[in-house]
Amino acid sequence: MSQSTPPDSPKLFDAMPLKPDFSLELAAQSAGHWPVAGTDEAGRGPLAGPVVACAVILDPDHIPAGLNDSKKLSLKQRERLFEEIMATAHVSIASSGPRLIDEKNILRASLDAMRRAVLGLPIAAGYVLTDGRDIPPGLSCGAKAVIKGDSRSVSIAAASIIAKVSRDRMMNRAGLLYPAYGFESHAGYGTAQHRSAIESHGPCPLHRMSFRPLRKD
Repeated sequence: MSQSTPPDSPKLFDAMPLKPDFSLELAAQSAGHWPVAGTDEAGRGPLAGPVVACAVILDPDHIPAGLNDSKKLSLKQRERLFEEIMATAHVSIASSGPRLIDEKNILRASLDAMRRAVLGLPIAAGYVLTDGRDIPPGLSCGAKAVIKGDSRSVSIAAASIIAKVSRDRMMNRAGLLYPAYGFESHAGYGTAQHRSAIESHGPCPLHRMSFRPLRKD
């Protein structure tokens, strides 16, 4: 069972800033929790490929400029920030593949990848800020689920960028392994091109058989 949290407490989590900042991390530090990791995932919605999670502990003295929700950034911006985050922060990446997604369901597989990403950090997190409504079970420290966290916390935003870029690179390689599906162009999402390729060639080992239209009831 995943653990959910009630709406954000106004005492610790005020109105969402226009862009993500470090205030949630500083609030946790003031409460005695340090260091603070942000975690997010990429790839819940596609018909194929893994869901990829990342956990990031930023260096407060070297926070890359321009951090934001990965979906609000261009490819060039994401690639630049990916390199800056990797050079200045503690980073851990984990993934759940199609078979685990089919076995557990996408939410549990996503949370499991986030848990493994947090536990894989080179230094232990004292507190975790996670994007969304759910806290990954099995963490070794306190945590807070933050709705729209990638637009509120620079740590979560950094994790969203690393997860997105990492997954896109994985799907580019998948396009070389399975050229009939065009994974490099749609990253496994259910585009018309992708659905047409499935109809023509059937599924490959990267497809999530529990997802429609692949699932056979």
